[in-house]
Amino acid sequence: MSQQAVSRRSEPATPRDLLKSVFGYDAFRPGQEQVVDAVIAGKSVLAVMPTGSGKSICYQLPALLDEGATIVISPLIALMRDQVAQMRQLGIEAASLNSLSSDAETSATWNAIRARSLRLLFLSPERLAIPGLAERLSRAGFARIAVDEAHCISEWGHDFRPDYRDLRNVAQTLGIGQVIAFTATADKATRDDIAARLFSSEPEVFLHSFDRPNLQLRFAAKDQQRRQLADFLSKRRGDSGIVYCASRKKTEDLAAYFASLGHTAVAYHAGMEQGLRNRNQDRFLQEDGIVAVATVAFGMGVNKPDVRFVAHADMPGSVEAYYQEVGRAGRDGLPAETLTLYGLEDMALRRRQIDERELSEEQRRIEHRRFDSMVMLCEAASCRRQALLAYFEEASEPCGRCDCCRNEIKLSDGTIEAQKALSAVARTGQRFGAAYLADVLCGVASDTIKRNGHDAIKTFGAGRERNKAAWSSIIRQLFAAGALVNASHEYGGFALSETGLDILRGGRPFQLREALQQKATPAPRKARAAPVDLPQEANDALAALRARRRDIAREEGVPAFMVFADRTLIEMAEKQPATLGEMAGIYGVGERKLERYGEAFLDTLAAFAAGR
Repeated sequence: MSQQAVSRRSEPATPRDLLKSVFGYDAFRPGQEQVVDAVIAGKSVLAVMPTGSGKSICYQLPALLDEGATIVISPLIALMRDQVAQMRQLGIEAASLNSLSSDAETSATWNAIRARSLRLLFLSPERLAIPGLAERLSRAGFARIAVDEAHCISEWGHDFRPDYRDLRNVAQTLGIGQVIAFTATADKATRDDIAARLFSSEPEVFLHSFDRPNLQLRFAAKDQQRRQLADFLSKRRGDSGIVYCASRKKTEDLAAYFASLGHTAVAYHAGMEQGLRNRNQDRFLQEDGIVAVATVAFGMGVNKPDVRFVAHADMPGSVEAYYQEVGRAGRDGLPAETLTLYGLEDMALRRRQIDERELSEEQRRIEHRRFDSMVMLCEAASCRRQALLAYFEEASEPCGRCDCCRNEIKLSDGTIEAQKALSAVARTGQRFGAAYLADVLCGVASDTIKRNGHDAIKTFGAGRERNKAAWSSIIRQLFAAGALVNASHEYGGFALSETGLDILRGGRPFQLREALQQKATPAPRKARAAPVDLPQEANDALAALRARRRDIAREEGVPAFMVFADRTLIEMAEKQPATLGEMAGIYGVGERKLERYGEAFLDTLAAFAAGR
């Protein structure tokens, strides 16, 4: 199907017709059809849908059904260019105007705008704010504005962008009455802020389940961070994944460390030379089996469906940020895994940062509450998915797959241990950190402890039955529970809170969490064939299909998933179609891709069958 055919169909087409013929999907994912129907009906819409639920279909498909084109507000140039390439692979005329566009690209885009052949125009809010651009575009008859990553509008959100705030005025300048907005993460305060600031009238709000059942959630307290991450990656060798870090230096250090272990790893952070940063991102998007070690700057530009894991080397700052970041795994709906490491230093640093920022008391209270929710998720002793969904005010059954459900976490009465640790805090003057307190409890008579006279207090050596690591863990859990607070923003250390005093006096119990040791079972050095279990014959066929996809992607200069996603290749390997008609029935094979790639992949399957 040509681009002209998509944008100028002569016969009436229904949304389901185009869903199959253009995108290759037999059915909508949960929640998509209701949003598409509302958009086609001309309603303004705010849709909160989890990453991987197919939000983009909700603005792409309506753009093929009416005369006016759609302006898509997207936060990053790399993401815009990626989305344009995907649309063109499907035969949809799309373009972007951005600072990396060549003169020829810009000229071609304006010609398409004037000819009204364009279906989707991608712009950043900063670009749209350039004086005169909105007035010029207002003459082109655009039907609607679609705002992607709409949480960027709200200061309550986690990726606030000031130029998003002016989009309502820009829509009025464009003469556009219909605004549709999409985000994967927005609590009620953020949703209300988006609705108030973006829409001229009350939008129709679609709030879909935040559940991502294909994601396996796992958390662990930091204990030799490099070893923990190396163990996690060793079982996922050959998969594409992301490791998020809190600092730029750590991304480079860990990328080099993972490379020394035989992984193909690249670093990514905002301080890198732009050319290298772009090359590393392009490698991750275009190649299989790349581990991107990145700060959260490597975020909304990740448009790759077959990311098989996301790990956090450091604790995320909020549940919303955590959900957004782990949501970049498994967007194809296939199983994916997550690991989040957290430590006492993370908690103390994040709380200090909140206290040191220039915020109103209400904002500071909200930020502390959000961070406390992240701490509670880290320290949860029951189903992680239940705790995560409860934050978004959604009830669920235990998932059966997270570390808590798999009995990797043990709870025990830790009141006595808590009282010993709290007594040590009180008797040393409520000003020392975890390492010093652990030494006191273990009876380590260091020069500093002797000089301070703390080798003579009642709690010196009161905890010799546990090692320093165990006491550090107990102190971390007391801090997470609010029994300890920062003693000094300048010097650190811990002081007792009212909760801590209550525990110390016997007014309330305290439960300790202990992670049970899991025996490591590293995967072989060769890449795993698929994220799902397949018979050996199908795995071999999948390897051949992936090799063909890689060759085509290199030849065309596009990411491999733009040729066909893993999910499509897995179904091909299972069903092994022998004709174009059978190939057309495979998930993700629309008319354009069937015409463009069908014969090549049939040839690959035929060669595989002949060589068996």
